[in-house]
Amino acid sequence: MFFMTNFSFGQSFAYKTLLSGLYDNEFPVLAPNEISDLSNFQILDTREKEEYEVSHIEGAQWVGFDTFDFDKIDSLDKEKPVLVYCTVGARSQEIGKKLQENGFKKVFNLYGGIIQWSNDEKPLYHEGLTTKKVHTYSKAWGIWLTKGEKVY
Repeated sequence: MFFMTNFSFGQSFAYKTLLSGLYDNEFPVLAPNEISDLSNFQILDTREKEEYEVSHIEGAQWVGFDTFDFDKIDSLDKEKPVLVYCTVGARSQEIGKKLQENGFKKVFNLYGGIIQWSNDEKPLYHEGLTTKKVHTYSKAWGIWLTKGEKVY
């Protein structure tokens, strides 16, 4: 029974172990299958612009990581839930912590990032149309994408 629970998100043990090593246990995460309505969130894509331009989650606002600046999000409501994501969740967790430190009350990191989103067959968009393309940051990270077209 434990074995089945361990793979509840349809992931390999190695991938799940990798993610557990990247995440701060104190920072809240939401798995793609726990999100029934994206309109409940202000969605921030914390990847770099060229990654975002390949594909992104519908309604996501690009804020970047290296170029992140609070001026980019001055219109966000600090009381409304924020969902942050990147490739696997490491960069987005760091931006999420900055948001919390700046007074955002409900910040969640997307578990497994855009890779898990795609693996769970959730829709991705490019210029308003659905796409299967996913910028996986690098070939090394791309090994974790099992459902989608890898772009580096």
